[in-house]
Amino acid sequence: MVTEASVSALNFIDDHKADLSASARTIFDFGETAWREYRSADWYVRRLRQEGFDVEAGSAGMPTAFCAHWTNKAGMSGQAPTIGMYAEYDAVPGNCQAAVTSRQPRSGLSEHAGGHTDPHSGLGISALGGLLATKAAMEKHGIAGTLRFTGEPAEKVRGSKPIHAAKGYYDGLDGMISFHPFYMLPLCNTVRWDTHCGAAYSMIYRFICDQPELWGLSDGAPIPQSHSAVRAPGANDALMMMYMASKALRDSMLPHQGGWSISEAILTAGQATADNLPAGLAEIQYMMRVPTIAMAEKIAAALDRNAEHAAAMSGCRVERHWVCKSRPGLANHAMANITWEALKYVGAPQWDEAAKAIAREIQVNAGIDAMDDPFLDECERLISPQDAEAILRRDLPPSQLNSTSDDYTDMTWHAPTVRFYVARPALKAPKGKAYPGWVMNALGGISETIDPMIVCAAKTVALTALRLLEDGEARRGAKDEFIERTGGGVGGSKWIAPLCDYEPPIHFRWPEYITTARGTEWWIPNAA
Repeated sequence: MVTEASVSALNFIDDHKADLSASARTIFDFGETAWREYRSADWYVRRLRQEGFDVEAGSAGMPTAFCAHWTNKAGMSGQAPTIGMYAEYDAVPGNCQAAVTSRQPRSGLSEHAGGHTDPHSGLGISALGGLLATKAAMEKHGIAGTLRFTGEPAEKVRGSKPIHAAKGYYDGLDGMISFHPFYMLPLCNTVRWDTHCGAAYSMIYRFICDQPELWGLSDGAPIPQSHSAVRAPGANDALMMMYMASKALRDSMLPHQGGWSISEAILTAGQATADNLPAGLAEIQYMMRVPTIAMAEKIAAALDRNAEHAAAMSGCRVERHWVCKSRPGLANHAMANITWEALKYVGAPQWDEAAKAIAREIQVNAGIDAMDDPFLDECERLISPQDAEAILRRDLPPSQLNSTSDDYTDMTWHAPTVRFYVARPALKAPKGKAYPGWVMNALGGISETIDPMIVCAAKTVALTALRLLEDGEARRGAKDEFIERTGGGVGGSKWIAPLCDYEPPIHFRWPEYITTARGTEWWIPNAA
């Protein structure tokens, strides 16, 4: 249902393409990683305030999060609807790539610095474009309602949304719109139907050797007298034992079904010079992606056991600190249909000859012959939610209700939520060949290649939001389904409460940019 307000929103986005393009490039070039997105968050906060939004910076105790509101009271009688949208803007360590057609880190940095892979730079600006277009249409056509726009840091570690959910930032919404760039079939240009993302747990095990003198007490010497004296193994040894034990026992943590995974990252190691003193501190982070909370709890219990034994064997104590506990997603067909109608009206993104010329140059620089039509055909096609669901289910056991993970799922338990995808640019590869990672990262930053996705997604967000604002029947349908699926809404018999029982994990040694006498650089110094 395309109304006059919808047409105004679409025209707004067409008129502001250059601004959206420049904004996406700005966030792309910041390339800030989880919990350290200071410039990116500040950019959004300043921009939203300039646009007339009331903005709470540092929402829910997260310095790089925010929550913005704008209300149009024109013609308001009674309680008008509130629609939610959000931005993500965290990048990934070790993926620094300039917006150019060859492998090249951003100026002044090495490839070890942060870079946008998905890219969240385009995700956030797409949502912002949809938000501002909706606001402009509401003002022009006197549509009453409130727009809520949250800034969500650290999505790569599933960080902010479980915390925002537990603190009530998604409560009171009549609809939440979740967009993500995509290229993996069958979810290129479509809407999630039944199989939403699953649960995710993440924690940091901190090994601390702060009483090494207790290790050698049986020798009768209070202080080791020589370099050959026995000494506590220390935190590095604990971390290595934890790493190897968890790798070795991974196959025994859960059954070989359900599409689950665990990955790890070492945040801190050693904290000692190359002397014979035991390392005092080491930290390792684990992330598990599972269909159900019960599966996450079983893996967490196994990791806890490994950590306790590794600490005991190395003269350390161990602390567990939560990074994330997110719930599996809840479907809403009414919301999915609303957004699918919007996406069909907008159409899939299309790449013009300028974009194709850039893509061919990338192909040549990646060692692949240039193609007349370099982009994947599926990136320029729509696929219905039902057809995408059928393809997705072919690789999943019937008992598995959720697959992969993303923390938008926490929103689904507080408001009717839609999750849709628009294709980011991806290139065809000859049989037997694959592109290096820098190719996808570059395509996400070059304006000619990423802008079609941004425009398509922004228009879809705006049309979805305006449908919810203008069409009371559609809005009620989504709410009724939410109430039915949760057994009564928030707090209902089938509702899953927030799992977050921890403070934001902002104080750890997350990779970040630092300022030194050499200037601003990644925490790993640039190569000479």
